Amino acid sequence: MIALAPLGRDQRARVDHIAVAPEQEPFCGSIAHHFALDEPECDFHIILRDARVVGFFKVDRAFAERYDFVAPDEIGLRGVMIDRAEQGRGTGKAAMRALGPYLATRYGAQTCVLTVNVVNPGARAAYLAGGFRDDGALYHGGQLGPQHILRLDLRQNTVA
Repeated sequence: MIALAPLGRDQRARVDHIAVAPEQEPFCGSIAHHFALDEPECDFHIILRDARVVGFFKVDRAFAERYDFVAPDEIGLRGVMIDRAEQGRGTGKAAMRALGPYLATRYGAQTCVLTVNVVNPGARAAYLAGGFRDDGALYHGGQLGPQHILRLDLRQNTVA
């Protein structure tokens, strides 16, 4: 079973084993990189399969301050990593399906936004399978070329 949970900045040891293939790292970074950044507006989270940590992501509460295509009531999804040994098992898709309800209960945002490089179709497919939508807009300011801008509506995941 796939579950998501918060990760404290003092809990790096829980995710130190998470690594992606070398060719994937330019897109998502590394655990060491994310922990080294001074980004207090980013919250860390883990992806678990049957209580075993198999992935990592962060939520950027200041995404709208970084990018002009993000509205003030939107949060950003960054640094999504599924451990190399876990890839190909549907974990990324399952984690993205769980993301909407998870974020809706923790953040007051209307939408979650991410960018995914156009040369990374596998990641894009996982996000789309998880409920993100691609309205066709591209972000051209990325270091590795153009990126699709994807959005996940969190309002549909709130409990009335």
